[in-house]
Amino acid sequence: MGSAAPRSASVLLLLLFLLLLRAEQPRGAELTFELPDNAKQCFHEEVEQGVKFSLDYQVITGGHYDVDCYVEDPQGNTIYRETKKQYDSFTYRAEVKGVYQFCFSNEFSTFSHKTVYFDFQVGDEPPILPDMGNRVTALTQRFRGAYWKELDKMADYTQPGGTPATEGLGRLAPS
Repeated sequence: MGSAAPRSASVLLLLLFLLLLRAEQPRGAELTFELPDNAKQCFHEEVEQGVKFSLDYQVITGGHYDVDCYVEDPQGNTIYRETKKQYDSFTYRAEVKGVYQFCFSNEFSTFSHKTVYFDFQVGDEPPILPDMGNRVTALTQRFRGAYWKELDKMADYTQPGGTPATEGLGRLAPS
């Protein structure tokens, strides 16, 4: 009977350690979805105060490869808004805890549906190496280049109806 207390204390410490590990890990989601003409699609994520989140998106197929996008804080204030963008990135540190909403709109289009890819990340990703900070390295530059090359490949797919989706490929990578 005397060994039950040390065992439960060990289990409690293990659970606490696992919770701390989980709290330190960034979380996120990637999704590619169809956005019909004259439609809007919204997504929601709970974010703690002071935690950074980022949204990267790109229109892969459809029309002029553009959508409207906005992000609202839990009080309904618009903290980001862009219209008719092919791709963009937005990073923000949450000022208040709550559910943040980000929406993609194709309401301006009456005949062209879009395929939209997004990556939404919550939390600071720890550096791979200690003392790496925000320095740009050959590895990070190579990753960024590979990321944009993969997005270029996705833009090569054919739209419904057989129209090649290659318009604007030279504009995908940031300068």
